[in-house]
Amino acid sequence: MDLGVHVIEPSGILDGTQTAAFRQQVDAALEKGVKILLIDLKDITFVDSSGLGVLVACLKNARTAGCKMYVCSINDQIRMLFELTSMDRVFEIFEDRALFEAAILK
Repeated sequence: MDLGVHVIEPSGILDGTQTAAFRQQVDAALEKGVKILLIDLKDITFVDSSGLGVLVACLKNARTAGCKMYVCSINDQIRMLFELTSMDRVFEIFEDRALFEAAILK
């Protein structure tokens, strides 16, 4: 059963140098009509303000497209950034992909 889950796994540092490529990946997924988008940040070591901005922009685009977007596997730096900016209330965040699948794909 395909629930239309599309996973994007950026790596390294999500900053101004990476945001355009990341956004293209999200936009391409939304154009295909995916219904569930999972941003797996397990390979991201650091997110700056532009990285956070692109995540928020992608979330808005996903909602507009009728797609649910989730985030998983964030490290302590990203968690702190999300908490400081209250983004932990905006994004649905899962500890890892297994917990996401257990909660969303059941």
